[in-house]
Amino acid sequence: MERYPEIGDHGLIGDLQTAALVSGDGTVDWFCSPRFDSPSVFASLLDADHGGYCRVAPVDGHVVSRQLYLPETAMLITRFMTEGGVGEVADFMPVAGKVPTDRHRLVRMLRTVRGTMRFTLEVRPRFDYGRSPHKLELFDEGAVFAGDGTELTVSPVGPGHREPVVHRDGDDLLVELTLHEGETAGMLLESMGGRPHRIPLAELERLGQDTARYWRDWVNASTYRGRWREMVTRSAIALKLMTYAPTGAPVAAPTAGLPEQVGGERNWDYRYTWVRDGSFSIHALLGLGYTEEAAAFGQWLRDRTLESVGSSSGPLKIMYRVDGSSELSEETLEHFEGWRGSRPVRIGNDAADQLQLDIYGEALDALYSAERGGIGIAHRAWLGLTNLVDWLCDNWDQPDEGVWETRGGRQDFTYGRFQCWVALDRAIRLATGHGRPADVTRWTAERDNLYRQIMSRGWNPGKGTFTQHYGSDVVDAALLLMPLSGFVTPNDPMWTSTLDAIERELVSDSLVYRYNPSASPDGLRGDEGTFSICTFWYVDALARAGRLTEAQLVFQKMQTYANPLGLYSEEIGLTGEQLGNFPQAFSHLSLINAAVSLNQRLDARVA
Repeated sequence: MERYPEIGDHGLIGDLQTAALVSGDGTVDWFCSPRFDSPSVFASLLDADHGGYCRVAPVDGHVVSRQLYLPETAMLITRFMTEGGVGEVADFMPVAGKVPTDRHRLVRMLRTVRGTMRFTLEVRPRFDYGRSPHKLELFDEGAVFAGDGTELTVSPVGPGHREPVVHRDGDDLLVELTLHEGETAGMLLESMGGRPHRIPLAELERLGQDTARYWRDWVNASTYRGRWREMVTRSAIALKLMTYAPTGAPVAAPTAGLPEQVGGERNWDYRYTWVRDGSFSIHALLGLGYTEEAAAFGQWLRDRTLESVGSSSGPLKIMYRVDGSSELSEETLEHFEGWRGSRPVRIGNDAADQLQLDIYGEALDALYSAERGGIGIAHRAWLGLTNLVDWLCDNWDQPDEGVWETRGGRQDFTYGRFQCWVALDRAIRLATGHGRPADVTRWTAERDNLYRQIMSRGWNPGKGTFTQHYGSDVVDAALLLMPLSGFVTPNDPMWTSTLDAIERELVSDSLVYRYNPSASPDGLRGDEGTFSICTFWYVDALARAGRLTEAQLVFQKMQTYANPLGLYSEEIGLTGEQLGNFPQAFSHLSLINAAVSLNQRLDARVA
């Protein structure tokens, strides 16, 4: 067994309030409870010695393992193939619902499908990122791990006629059992579950049937009938798994500290809700017919505009916790070595107070799309939006930190400026389309000032391209959104020339870098991989430019970079490996948007 599996060698399971990663060898090496942004219970993905894990593995012989999802569900199956038999573990979390709870269940169902297999199960929690010691108490029915106000209850379930052998290893737990062909056993891990109790195997099987039914009903509610349906469905499930059901807020990723470069320092905590990511998710959800989910995040976003808790960031912060609170102080886990030595390992995120003006365009565009999809804006919410837009009129013409949250100082970023144009344009449409009160005359004047400024200062005539920020000659993949947001037409010569420049400088065999750190220093050491969201933006930009054959090829090439389960992290490395936090909501929502857009244009060409 490798000390650290590949980032992409994982499947994701969850209950819509938190989630866990299961590696290809059957190890749960990341799990936080009771929420995505809570301290970890298992975190060996970030420190093999001190992070904690729950492992299921065959005892004997050479093992080949493979993973798959039960079709149209979030239930993960890891298969073990040995000379003596074939076994599997099915991992899932029963859906927790929309009421916040400290009790979360993780079910591990074992089965031998051929021959005989001896299994060992190790449960080694390390609470609070390995900072809190625990005690193990054994009972006839199972065990309880307790440490500093946190508990994990373990209830092993035998095949009926033979109980598992349970014993302690210090303050950790080992379970051994042998299953013959056709036999099934299991284990229920429950946070804050109290004393263990004897669980009939039929009860675990019923939990599995109920969980599968929930996911299949949800998948079948999708209105998407286009090409690449299996891939789009898997991305939709991934997005759903990364959404906190009590508030409708998606996290950027369920993990923290996974590096953008092996051994590098670009290791951030993504277990929070970015205004940008969530706003983009509205487009993806509406594109698949998931109006309820889009409405839930729309309400969460409107609540943030009413609160206006931001200071240096403007009325909106760029990110929040899933419950809408805004305290995200960053700290370093000095005792964690990081994935394959990638340090520092950070939790919290100091970027929360950055000024990133683009979020106002993304938020207003999302709310405008939501209203067009039948999700209206109430009077009080409209008053909050008008205050936000009035603030933007006073503040758009200043340097900011930019869409990529660089830590190299503020610039007049072109992307931020054109997203401010988007914010004002969508606000004007929301006001005039429904006769809502607003200072439309001022909004229109500022929108037009923005347009003229971007066309004069964001354009580099010598290079023939829009640039990353005013006065530079560096291109930025975020500018791929210019035609997608309606700022320029896809066949405008200024845009086609920009697309050519992006292709020359940022595209590598269909994969797209977000920018060149060496040409545009961002305050951090090291390099990074290509950004998956940028590749999907590129697909959409090609499609809108009428280059459908190229768009389709790039899209299908990108599919070869997914992990075997169809999941993507934030970035792709030089040899095709997944880099950064995993899986990444940005990557999957942009995949959905690109698939919907490309499919529509291919259909129109056929028609």
